[in-house]
Amino acid sequence: MTGTATRYLYLVRHGEALPDESGLTANGRRQAVLLGQRLRDVPFSAVHHGPLPRAAQTARLIGEQLNGVPLRVSDLAGDYVPAVPAREDLPAEAADHLLRFVEQFPAEEREGGPLLARRAVERFTGPVDGDEDRHELVVTHNFLVGWLVRHAMDAPPWRWLGLNHGNAALTVIRYAPDRPASVLFYNDMRHLPAELRWTGFPPELHI
Repeated sequence: MTGTATRYLYLVRHGEALPDESGLTANGRRQAVLLGQRLRDVPFSAVHHGPLPRAAQTARLIGEQLNGVPLRVSDLAGDYVPAVPAREDLPAEAADHLLRFVEQFPAEEREGGPLLARRAVERFTGPVDGDEDRHELVVTHNFLVGWLVRHAMDAPPWRWLGLNHGNAALTVIRYAPDRPASVLFYNDMRHLPAELRWTGFPPELHI
């Protein structure tokens, strides 16, 4: 009888993007290569990535450092608003700020994003069928990383807001049978030299 095994989900935000988001900067390409080198001994079953150029290029550069791991494009790993909060669900002192932030995104992103986010949870989280542990890498965008970390911690749906992820930083979540999800690493940048860390954050947050 087939049992269940542990899933290790590796989440990566794409490398530093060009201003027009048509691809990666030189720094972004270097970030992706260094991350791939860090991950080269992980027995990944697949690298999933969003369809936008900055995520696809990051995944390709990471994949070049791995040993024959297939790359799979998925809209579920794309850039979208995963949940639109209601004012009454937000802290009163922060509600105006958070609602203004969400409302700046196109209506189609706000309307279609929650369905994609639910499907991403179904696809990428939880233990796996079988007797062998599975390691999967998802190269995505800041919002989905925050959404999946929020989900792992059983935080309220609006709490993806305020979870920020650096370019080419690494988050790892473990989904073991009969246990709550465990965030093993969050925003880990040790594979990057100092000059490549903290991109994707406002300058005042660079440390």
